[in-house]
Amino acid sequence: MNTRVEAMARRSPAPRIRAKTSRDDRIMLGFILVICLYLLITLAFPLYAMLSKSFSTFAFNLDNFEFQVDRGDGWSEPVSATILNERINAYAPADLATSSDGRLGVVDLFPDFSFRSPTLYRIRQVETQSSFLYGSERIADTEWHEYSSNDFRRIVLRPVASIGLENYRTYFSTPALFRSIENSLWIATLSTIITVSLAFGFAYALNRSTMRFKGLFRLVAMIPILVPSLLPGIALVYLFGNQGMIKGLLFGESIYGPIGIVMGSVFFTFPHALIIIATALAISDARLYEAAIALRASRWKTFWTVTLPGARYGLISAAFVVFNLVITDFGLPKVIGGQYNMLAVDIYKQVIGQQNFEMGAVVSVVLLIPALLAFTIDRIVQKKQVAQLSARSVPYEPKPHKQFDWICFGYCTLVAIFIVGLIAVCQYAALIKFWPYNLSLSLANYNFEVMDGGGWDSYYNSIRLALLTALAGTVVVFVGAYMVEKINGFALTRSAFQFLAMMPMAIPGMVLGLAYIFFFNDPANPLNAIYGTMGILVICTVTHFYTVSHLTAVTALKQMDREFEAVAASLKQPFYRLFSRVTVPVCLPAILDISIYLFVNAMTTVSAVIFLYSPDTTLASVAVLNMDDAGDIAPAAAMGMMIFYTNVGARLIHVFVTRKLVRRTQAWRSLQAA
Repeated sequence: MNTRVEAMARRSPAPRIRAKTSRDDRIMLGFILVICLYLLITLAFPLYAMLSKSFSTFAFNLDNFEFQVDRGDGWSEPVSATILNERINAYAPADLATSSDGRLGVVDLFPDFSFRSPTLYRIRQVETQSSFLYGSERIADTEWHEYSSNDFRRIVLRPVASIGLENYRTYFSTPALFRSIENSLWIATLSTIITVSLAFGFAYALNRSTMRFKGLFRLVAMIPILVPSLLPGIALVYLFGNQGMIKGLLFGESIYGPIGIVMGSVFFTFPHALIIIATALAISDARLYEAAIALRASRWKTFWTVTLPGARYGLISAAFVVFNLVITDFGLPKVIGGQYNMLAVDIYKQVIGQQNFEMGAVVSVVLLIPALLAFTIDRIVQKKQVAQLSARSVPYEPKPHKQFDWICFGYCTLVAIFIVGLIAVCQYAALIKFWPYNLSLSLANYNFEVMDGGGWDSYYNSIRLALLTALAGTVVVFVGAYMVEKINGFALTRSAFQFLAMMPMAIPGMVLGLAYIFFFNDPANPLNAIYGTMGILVICTVTHFYTVSHLTAVTALKQMDREFEAVAASLKQPFYRLFSRVTVPVCLPAILDISIYLFVNAMTTVSAVIFLYSPDTTLASVAVLNMDDAGDIAPAAAMGMMIFYTNVGARLIHVFVTRKLVRRTQAWRSLQAA
């Protein structure tokens, strides 16, 4: 009997038990779906619109238009525009390929045309696949339309849209455009090698030496985060430009090009690499170094066999972060790149300079490929990372070594001089009257009202944008992270949300901004009303910097045990009460970190908003670019320094508020430690 029961049990598997979902879980699912919808509308749909635009080709179809002429003896027989063009060869085949905004004047098809003559003209379409314009009126029917000579000269043909790879063929067959790919990859690779090497040395000195002023060096190393990427370009122009202070140090080479781009890229990406590498070095296990000493390994061998292997994942992650930042940056190569083409600048030239939105979309897709590839490889590498610390690990404590400490101090001093020096040059440039002829100091460059850039309104708009981004972004990000982290069940929905939350990190700002043009500027889009307003700038900025904020929130939430939810459920307390009374106070430091991160990035961002601002919503970071373009370099430096000082002030307020609130809401931490 027992054998039969056992056999039946083996044949019939145990039923799968699914976790029950409560009313709170269903409400939380609703919040997740709302934020998923937000990310779809602000990220996925615009990117799809941009991708579709890159495959849209436009050309004039002369076969679709017919003309008649009346010179006083009645209307002539209808003649197609193609036949007229074959007679006089007014338009070459290359002239018929155009963009979505292309227009073709028709009077060239009539060599004897004169707008003063009494001749009458008729035009019609054979099929309604294209259209023509009479002034601002778009005509897309197949009826005959009659015009006088004076009116006929205002007629222009509109192109026919089609789907194909012609834009990509044009791009890759244009040497100047294709060369931008090589330039961008070369600059990004070289900058990555230099930056990661310098940052590793700096982080090694902070973690492996007992030198003095470590705190000061850490503060100095974080300065580049507080300024837009255009500012180091302006400083390098004053140092090494045609009339620079120390231009002779370049031995005849020009700062306008790869040298300037690499130097500026090292400046603004240095703190990003340092944070990652310093974190990797800080979790080293002291027992490994004790074992190396016991085995009488030299310091050099210990470095290669213990230190580098332990920090390899941090180095790889830092390398991909720096590579992504450099290859997608727009401000620095725009200011100091000269004639050295880069992909991000090509997007700007195609859209703003030539109004060729289709080619701008193509360049955006090309730029998206290395950015996505770098992001994907970085995520794969991070998944392979194993824990460096265990419960038995011993934190590494560096021991005094006079000679080594002085070497580290000297190295960090040189790096600090480079960082502080560029900021000091910008401040000096912002105060002198007229470089290099009148070096007296003045505040005239801060009179932004007489400069090309939007005046002080641009600065106030940036503060408004930063505050709105910090407020709205923190709420959206933290609520979304809480819901996806604390909900029970719905694994597929959670995975989809996590995927959407990680996407913004791989999307360059220029690409996102251009995608917003295609999506939100479409009159058929119900959300078209926010285009050109402060709202779209806030949405774009929050979306652009969503991923890092989301990871910060998730990291803080993972530190909270799920027993809090179990206790709240047993007491029949709704999740929102637990959220407001327990989760928010416990995670307050992380919430404040998210808010200051969004504030600072909203003040400094250029690439994500360069296509989206209107005359009423000009921003300080964009004003720096516009003033530099107009030749007002000193006022541009002044506006850049205003951004810097504003971010410094925001950081100080953040530190003060954090300390005050932490004392009130985080007292349990000190009690727990005791």
